[in-house]
Amino acid sequence: MKKATFILPIVFVLGLLGLSSVYIVDEREKVLVLQFGQIAAVKEDPGLAFKIPFIQEVVRYDDRILSLDTAAIEVTPSDDRRLVVDAFARYRIADVVQFRQAVGVGGLRAAEDRLEGILNPQIRAVLGSEGVTSNTILSEDRSLLMQRITAQARQRALPLGLEVLDVRLKQTNLPTQNLEATFARMRAERQREATDEIARGNEAAQRVRAQADRTVVELVSEAVREAEITRGEADARRNNIFASAFGQDPEFFEFYRSMTAYERALQGSNSTMVITPDSEFFQYLDGSMGLAGN
Repeated sequence: MKKATFILPIVFVLGLLGLSSVYIVDEREKVLVLQFGQIAAVKEDPGLAFKIPFIQEVVRYDDRILSLDTAAIEVTPSDDRRLVVDAFARYRIADVVQFRQAVGVGGLRAAEDRLEGILNPQIRAVLGSEGVTSNTILSEDRSLLMQRITAQARQRALPLGLEVLDVRLKQTNLPTQNLEATFARMRAERQREATDEIARGNEAAQRVRAQADRTVVELVSEAVREAEITRGEADARRNNIFASAFGQDPEFFEFYRSMTAYERALQGSNSTMVITPDSEFFQYLDGSMGLAGN
């Protein structure tokens, strides 16, 4: 019984020492084994590994591709049109030993602060270099600028044990004070274009209306001319008929003309006439013409 009492603590201590000496390296990370603050071993292959308990400690670093969003900065291209840009970078820890020596216990946070301190000056330098205008930055040609920034940042990040894989611009905007002026200029330009379009539309409408009025006048004139021609031809035919009828029977023609005169003189309420007793107007009604004929 006493023997078991001594054995159990020993087994417990041995088990604790065994567990403390074993650690697992994940395939997504790199591991440094530190002994009294100094690098004792580097483990990059995944699997089980061993360390001296309570003397050595394990520090893990991410081996995946990481991303960093930089703060917005103001750049001035060669055309003096200021822009506010913010970028993001993709990077990885290439040399974990050099990384530890460069950033110490600050780890990834300290490394990103120093990496941003590298990226921002390079972005300003490249985007503000000679021949680079705001139009270049806003066009498809900015991919070449990003390649230049990436190459320069990669060289300066090597002492940190970092490999910069890519740098890209996320947004490119005008400063706030310039943005309002630009919007006002754009509004004025659009209003001017709208005014020009309205003026051109009114001019086109005036031309259409003038053409329509001219067409109406021409059509009316043509219709009046054709009507006058038709009326003249009808009058001529009527006169020819009257002349032919007068030539064949002058007395009947006189009778017809008198009947027409009676019809026109006695229209509507006009049924009263004042004439002399010997007037020839009603000669066909008083029987004098008939008696004369007999």
